[in-house]
Amino acid sequence: MSTTTKAPVRHAPDWIILSIACLAQFMVVLDVSIVNVALPRMGRDLHFSVSSAQWVVNAYVLTFAGFLLLGGRAADIFGRRRVYMTGIFIFTLASIGAGFAQTGSQMVAIRAVQGIGGAILSPATLTIIVTTFQGPRLPKAIGAWSAVAGAGGAVGGLLGGILTGLASWRWVFFINVPFGIIAAVAAALYLREMRNRDAEVKLDITGAVLVTGSLASIIYGVVNTTTHGWGSSFTLSWFIGGAIALIAFLFWESNVASHPLVPFRIFKSRALSSANVVMFLVGGAFFAMWYFLTYYFQTILHYGPVKAGFAFLPMALGIIAGAQISSRIMAKTGARPILLTGTSIATLGFLWISLIKVGSSYWGAVFLPAILCSFAMGLLFSPLANAATSSVDRADAGLASGVLNTSRQVGGSLALAILATVAADRSRTFVDPQSGVALVGGYQRAFQISALITLIALAGSFFVPKKVAAPAKQ
Repeated sequence: MSTTTKAPVRHAPDWIILSIACLAQFMVVLDVSIVNVALPRMGRDLHFSVSSAQWVVNAYVLTFAGFLLLGGRAADIFGRRRVYMTGIFIFTLASIGAGFAQTGSQMVAIRAVQGIGGAILSPATLTIIVTTFQGPRLPKAIGAWSAVAGAGGAVGGLLGGILTGLASWRWVFFINVPFGIIAAVAAALYLREMRNRDAEVKLDITGAVLVTGSLASIIYGVVNTTTHGWGSSFTLSWFIGGAIALIAFLFWESNVASHPLVPFRIFKSRALSSANVVMFLVGGAFFAMWYFLTYYFQTILHYGPVKAGFAFLPMALGIIAGAQISSRIMAKTGARPILLTGTSIATLGFLWISLIKVGSSYWGAVFLPAILCSFAMGLLFSPLANAATSSVDRADAGLASGVLNTSRQVGGSLALAILATVAADRSRTFVDPQSGVALVGGYQRAFQISALITLIALAGSFFVPKKVAAPAKQ
């Protein structure tokens, strides 16, 4: 790869570069989960129903997933520093707007813009790591990045609870502002520009719109099955529209786009393809876990926002522990053994947590299985990131990271929509669908399906090469 580099004001040690990448990734992942604990109070203030409150999460995740590939390609073309700064600006500005939102429609629209900012920012962080660290330092750097990314999901619950309980739900968005300022200043001072000088400056906007529209249409249809039914003409029309947009996306990428958003040649890498399948599955299972536990804590166990937030703290520690162990042993074991171990532990954890009841306690029924699931999450993300990025050319580092992040976010948004719908359908089979017994019955079913998802991921892990070969030098 031919690169052009512009020296910054001063040279930065590797740990500062790693911190710049991890801080931004922490912000992006944190924002997916930090709103969960705040949803009940936010819903009351902005007049969301229980089902429509999903769109506070899904509006962000959908645009995040749909434009991640565009963001990954932008980092390769325009340079990691420029794209990083652009993403920070959009994300932070949208966070301010979300904090001041006065209606539900305003919130959903601003969250969609915030997702675009995250989609620009997130792949740039992994591109920064892949282009900075080489050799044995790369797995350790990816391990730190994965730990921060994974912990952001659990820390989001803790921080969201504290801010909502002690201040206001609006602070779950305002908290991004100081982080954004620190990240922007650090990048301006220390981050060197690197880009693929041979790449033509053209982005596939049409492809991004098609894939985002496809996802939005399918998920909208799923979410509304609670009122229209799976086989209704309303639901089927949204599914068909999503399928048409997806087919159009595949045709556009394969036959029309001069600079496709997803060059399908990248999937010739078995490591990248299989890692994305596994990430799609486990990302969906873990993403939904935070959502259902949030409602279980506050609706069934009657925790306030602060106590519910602290209930997520052990899970954050579990993710960090798993990520550190994974990054330290991966050079010796390879990716596949860790993936098999992690998906097995996750399956056991989800089956265990599906045994929750109305009269269960946090320490007796949630603590240990949640720790297992969180530890498994920490184990999994580092080898998946390494498998997806280490076997492609450095010129495609941003694209590979964007594809991997897209797999996780698409899996998460689809799983949340489907599992929330399945849980609601299960609750409606009880005499009183709003009773604690009925609600917990829905949560149980969601966790059972999550266990099935991670079991399928276990089978998919056998296709990830045990040792990931590095790409040939350019």
